[in-house]
Amino acid sequence: MVIFIKILQFLLALSILVFVHELGHFLAAKAFKTRVEKFYLFFDWGFSLFRCKKVNGKWRFKFFSKNVPERYVTTEYNDAAGKKQKKYDPIDLSTLPEDDWRQSDETEYGIGWFPLGGYNKIAGMIDESMDKAAMQKPAEEWEFRSKPAWQRFIIMIGGVFMNVLLAFIIYIGLLTKEGEQYLPTAEVNKYGISVDSLAYEFGLRDGDKILAVDGKYIENFSQIPLQIVLDKAKTIEVERNGRDTTIVLPEEAVTKLLGKQDANFISFRVPFIVADMPENSIGRAAGLEVGDQIIGINDIETVYQQEFMRTMKQFRNQDIELKVVRDLDTLSLPMHIGDEGLIGAYLAPVPDSFVFETKEYTFLQAIPAGFSKTFRELGDYWKQVKLIFSPKTKAYESVGGFISIGKIFPETWDWSMFWRLTAFLSIALAVMNILPIPALDGGHILFLLFEIITRRKPSDKFMEVAETVGLVLVFALMILANGNDIIRLFR
Repeated sequence: MVIFIKILQFLLALSILVFVHELGHFLAAKAFKTRVEKFYLFFDWGFSLFRCKKVNGKWRFKFFSKNVPERYVTTEYNDAAGKKQKKYDPIDLSTLPEDDWRQSDETEYGIGWFPLGGYNKIAGMIDESMDKAAMQKPAEEWEFRSKPAWQRFIIMIGGVFMNVLLAFIIYIGLLTKEGEQYLPTAEVNKYGISVDSLAYEFGLRDGDKILAVDGKYIENFSQIPLQIVLDKAKTIEVERNGRDTTIVLPEEAVTKLLGKQDANFISFRVPFIVADMPENSIGRAAGLEVGDQIIGINDIETVYQQEFMRTMKQFRNQDIELKVVRDLDTLSLPMHIGDEGLIGAYLAPVPDSFVFETKEYTFLQAIPAGFSKTFRELGDYWKQVKLIFSPKTKAYESVGGFISIGKIFPETWDWSMFWRLTAFLSIALAVMNILPIPALDGGHILFLLFEIITRRKPSDKFMEVAETVGLVLVFALMILANGNDIIRLFR
């Protein structure tokens, strides 16, 4: 059931993102009177689940139907040099039935059967469809290739623009409804941080109070690891035992952080105050009560939960005395620890002593705040993409595909989290699509900028070759991302 919920959330988010992206191209094309032959959610290789089109003034609908035949008859022949060529001759529409879909130049709308994407087929555009038959004809005024370069530029950037706009709208809605809540670094500094083995290797210690990263104070504690990676931080300033100390991070810090399989590089340190216990708890049987604060094991001081968990590992299958504070008394509770090294006590996720910062927004206040958040997220994601193309960081090993994306959705349906993740993925889709790779929007935009500046239009042959190269690169990135996912499954 959990996997089904994750897949359902992933497919719904993907459908929204693709629909909005393709809608951007569609609306821009229609605005400049450019013919859009097909507008599809999901891919319709071979057949579609649903399609509709206006033919001779009437809407026609089809379900579970094969793709409609092309308007061209392909003929092969040998040219003067004996080389095999292809000729595309238009079908005589007068020979077709009146309700045949090929009688209409209207847009065909549909839903394909392969639920990972979607597309627009814009007339006169060299794209992944590689419609060579259409490209051999003289350009018509309603074709993409006949439009001025600035109009083609707007059509191509329409998808990215709509993805950014979607994220902006989602953030406005979330900020208006929920505001923004985070744990300030100053609150974490009440008890200091808890570090894992990698943070310890870098020079950080339990109890350190983070003052700055590369001289910059970070208000939101959860953003500290991300900023270390994105900004390739060199130093972390901490307060340790009442004195300010500067930790110089090693050159390979980013590489090692990206290679981590968990997110516990640093966390907030908290006292272990018992919040609950199951009926069969070892601690309950030994007299432990809800509200007790655990401060030690035998003669070892373990004031904080993280220290307690690490220390307990050495007492498996042993008798111990658990030191706790109850009201104003310090008690010793003898108990036997089993194979798992657990006492069966639950800690509250965040202690009551931590005060979260909450910023609330009216709708009008949420507009500039949503704008700032959208472009901050765009900047952060762009930094992540740049890391992928930096061999020294080995960030390419952390790239994930469909499995990784699916995993980020929660196990239960949470609309707030769903929209947050959809906004993030919309920004990711915008950034990835704007990359200057042929076959992506960014590749087409790059060639259009070249045309606008030089007033020279690349040839159709060049565009066909570039599109093929781009498709190879895109497939290579997909293989890398999804290949990493598969490898991780067997680690």
